[in-house]
Amino acid sequence: MQMFLAYWLHDALVVSIHLLLPAREIEGYATDAHGKRLKYRLNGLYTLFVYLCVWYMAARNGYSWTQFHANLWIFMFSACILGIIVSASFVFSVSPSPDSKGILVDFFNGRAANPQVRVFGRTLDMKMAAYLVGAINLELNILSAFMQHRTIHSADPSPGVTLYTILFSLWVTDYCFFEHPQLYTYDLVAENLGFKILWGCLCFYPYFYSIGILAVAEKANPQSPTWLLMLAATTFFSGWILSRGANNQKWFFKMDPQQTFLGIKPKIIESKDGKQRVLCGGFWSVARHVNYLGELLMATGLTMSLGYLNDWRSWLYVVYYVLLLIPRQLDDDKRCGEKYGEVWREYCTKVPWRIIPWVY
Repeated sequence: MQMFLAYWLHDALVVSIHLLLPAREIEGYATDAHGKRLKYRLNGLYTLFVYLCVWYMAARNGYSWTQFHANLWIFMFSACILGIIVSASFVFSVSPSPDSKGILVDFFNGRAANPQVRVFGRTLDMKMAAYLVGAINLELNILSAFMQHRTIHSADPSPGVTLYTILFSLWVTDYCFFEHPQLYTYDLVAENLGFKILWGCLCFYPYFYSIGILAVAEKANPQSPTWLLMLAATTFFSGWILSRGANNQKWFFKMDPQQTFLGIKPKIIESKDGKQRVLCGGFWSVARHVNYLGELLMATGLTMSLGYLNDWRSWLYVVYYVLLLIPRQLDDDKRCGEKYGEVWREYCTKVPWRIIPWVY
């Protein structure tokens, strides 16, 4: 019971650090009930750095480096219960809409789009806070599993596990640094806050995304050839370039449609009245959801880096992304078609590939 509740205190500490540290105030794309764009406090990188320093100091003073891995199932169960409680508290504090499809659907999808609360005199956006807590817990799970592997196999540790840890830690750090493009992503703009996002961020995100290293942390070195590790790193960074490049190009376009990005002049499809614009150049000329392709490549590179290619558990992360992103792409295409009309149809003609060029 002590470790169960300790995990809740740990999450509360992450949120407290986020609130107490200085932050950039950025205007997002989502709006409140009055149509006014919401503002967000972003300091994910600072929060990650400070919390890792706390974890490091605790480990130096007797707290086990492998604490998260040693208490994996207790912490996972604690995160699961916390996700359910937080989801219920936010969903059922809002009255159902006239077009509600029932209490279970409301619980899963949420009723409010972008709730923000005041804590310590500062604004806490629940979506961004949930993602930040999930990202930091994900990093701690990865580092703890890495230390577990190094402890058990100190004589012959797997270089693939080390590469995986480095790449995924870069992924988490990159997410915390480039928080602002996330304000224009599908889940921030189009989805309500319910079990799907809250439980997903507090439980599924940190414990399923890291399933690769959690599954193989105690396995012996698979003796992966150098070419496989190089291919894994190349695949990962190719995906990183596509995903982060596309998201940042879209961010600059939303800020100023005429602004160049990495020397790329924006190509725009515009409606006759000038009210609707769609970016169709640069990264967004490769596929309509090229950022999804980047995410798939990064997931594939991470799985390959571990070197246990015949262990089906390490591939679950890739399978999850396929199952997540294809329905999201279909829904997003429908939403964009309704919003942009003829402009979107012209974009689909110019860029026929949904995610993977010449394949899908």
